[in-house]
Amino acid sequence: MVGLEEHAERHPRLTDALIVLAVLGGAVIGVYFVGPGEGRPQHLRAGEVVTGIACLSLFKARERPRSTVVVTTVCAVAAGALGLVLSPLLLAPLMVALYRLAAMTDYRTTWAYGSVTTPLVVTAAVGVHLDETVALRALGPALWLLLPLAMGSRTRLRHAWLDAVQARAEHAERNREEEAQLRVMEERMRIARDLHDVVAHHMAVANAQAGTAAHLLESDPALTKKILTDLQATTSSVMLELRNTVGVLRQNHPEADGLEPAPGLAQLPDLLDVCRSAGLAVNLEIEGRPQGLAAGVDLTAYRIIQEALTNATKHSASAAVTLRLCCSGTRLTITAINDRRADDDPRQASHGYGIIGMRERAHAVGGDLRVSDSSEACFRLVAVLPLPPRTSAPSPAARQETP
Repeated sequence: MVGLEEHAERHPRLTDALIVLAVLGGAVIGVYFVGPGEGRPQHLRAGEVVTGIACLSLFKARERPRSTVVVTTVCAVAAGALGLVLSPLLLAPLMVALYRLAAMTDYRTTWAYGSVTTPLVVTAAVGVHLDETVALRALGPALWLLLPLAMGSRTRLRHAWLDAVQARAEHAERNREEEAQLRVMEERMRIARDLHDVVAHHMAVANAQAGTAAHLLESDPALTKKILTDLQATTSSVMLELRNTVGVLRQNHPEADGLEPAPGLAQLPDLLDVCRSAGLAVNLEIEGRPQGLAAGVDLTAYRIIQEALTNATKHSASAAVTLRLCCSGTRLTITAINDRRADDDPRQASHGYGIIGMRERAHAVGGDLRVSDSSEACFRLVAVLPLPPRTSAPSPAARQETP
C-alpha cells in the first residue's frame, strides 16, 4: 500500500491517466444500465458525451479541485435528467472529484461543496416519479457521495499528521545539533580556562624566577643556582599539565588511564612553594578546616588561588600577598590581598580574562567572586564557595534509645 502511494506521488500524470481510463470504462458501461421495469433511455449518445466530459475533467482535479467538482456535478445531474440510472459507475467521476477536493482542501470547503452536491445529485436520481422505490433511489447516491468525502478527509488528516511528525523530527534534529554545538562551546570554554590557569600561572612564576636569577647572578651564585633549578621544575610542571590537559582531547574515553587527578587544596603547599621560589612572599592564614569538599569545589578553590597568586606575582608592588582561607558553616571563603603597582592600569587588572575566568568558575559551582574597586590602592579578591552541610553525629543517649 505504501509502495503504491509512493508510486502515485512520483508519477501523478500517469496515475491520473489510469484513473480516467478506469472511470471512463466503467461510466460507459453504466450508461446502458436500466432500472427494473424500465426501457432503454432514448438519449444514450448524449449520455455518453456527458459522461465522457465528466471523466476528462478529472485531469484537472489536482490543479482545480473545486472546478472539477462543479463540472462533474453538472454532468451527473444532466445524466439523471436524461433518464440514466445514477449507479456508482456513472457517479464514479464525481466521487473521484469529491475525494480530491476533500484530500486537498480544508474541512469547511469540503463539506460546503458536499452539502450542495449531494442534494442536487439525489434530486436528479429520484426524478419526478415518486413510488415505493424512491427511498432506495435517494439513499444509494447519497451514501456513494458521502463515502469519498469521508475518505478524502481521512487522507488529508493523515498527511497533516505525517507532516507534523516530520516537522517535529526536523525540529528535534535541529535541537540536537544546537545542543551539540552548545556543548562543544562549553567544553572549549572549560579547556580555555584550564589552559589559561595553567599557562598564566606557571609562565608568571617562571618569568619572576628568571628575573630574580638574573638579578642575583653575580651577587649570590648559590641562590641563583637554586632559583634556576626551581625554574626548571616550573617549566617541567607546566609542560606536564599542558600535556595532561591537551591529552584529554586525544582520548577516546573520558576515564583514561595515565592521567593525574585534578589538583585541589591538598596541593596548596606545593603551589605556595613554587610562588615563594619566584620571590613572592605569601602570608597564609587558615580558619577552620575544609573537609568533605566536592571535587568541583576543590578544583575551583585551587584554580582561584592559583590565579590570585599569579595576579599578585605580576601586579603586586611589594611582591607580597595575604591569602586567607576561612571555612565556616556551609561556605568556604577565599580572600587574597595585595597592593597595586603605580604603573598598572586598574581597569585592565580588574577586568582581565583571569578575573572573568575565576568568576565563571565560582558561579559554575554555585558560589560567587568579588574584587575590590579599581580606584583602591589595595587589590582584594573574595571568593565564596559552597560546602556540603555537616551532619552531626547522634548523641550516646540517642543511640541507646534507637531500637
